[in-house]
Amino acid sequence: MTIGRVALVTGAGRGIGAACAGALSAAGHRVALLARSESDLASVSGSLPGESMVVAADVTDPDAVEAAYAGIEAAWGPVEVLVTCAGSGASSPLAETSDEEWARMLELHLTAPFRCVRRALPAMVAAGYGRVVVVASVASKSGAPRVAAYTAAKHGALGLVRSGAAEVARTGVTINAVCPGYVDTPMTDRSVAEIAARTGRSEDAARELLARQQPNRRLVTVDEVASAVMLCVDNGAINGQGINVDGGAVQS
Repeated sequence: MTIGRVALVTGAGRGIGAACAGALSAAGHRVALLARSESDLASVSGSLPGESMVVAADVTDPDAVEAAYAGIEAAWGPVEVLVTCAGSGASSPLAETSDEEWARMLELHLTAPFRCVRRALPAMVAAGYGRVVVVASVASKSGAPRVAAYTAAKHGALGLVRSGAAEVARTGVTINAVCPGYVDTPMTDRSVAEIAARTGRSEDAARELLARQQPNRRLVTVDEVASAVMLCVDNGAINGQGINVDGGAVQS
């Protein structure tokens, strides 16, 4: 029987984050939903079977993150399950990648998860229980053209997971990453539009191009990613891993 825990999902307003929130709620956990769009969060909250809390905040704002944790703790107690999903893409040749794009990718995909994990760990360790899942990417494990900033940030996120997991291995806390390939999400929709604009392909052809980069020749679903996240939440023997959900594209 699942013991209901206090869960926090960042990037919970759509896509993978919304699917993870749904899976956690269906498993009996109370879920705090964090993202910038209050209307998106309200829609997700209304779809959940269990208790939820809407926390409209920018995950890259450290003061907002601290306020979010304080509010959750005041209402429900410490966060016991943390799933970080907030993210966005950026595409440009390395030589044309601006300092601003570089900084934005690192802030969103590496520094923001670091701050969230750092804030959650003390209470988890003190309680002898905690689950942290960073939704990373297969870009955490391999490089591709035109995504140097995104890839560097995602490699860093996997390094954060591995080091943190080693540090807390004896405490009852686990830290893992789930590494999706191309997922059928609004973020991929934006990538499709960018490819179509850059290459002159139709959007259907651009989407097929991304799907064919995965051996199963289709995009991953958000529920498939959420299922891998729940495996990390439910199984205390999984720690320090980067679990690929990519149709077999990266075998590691």
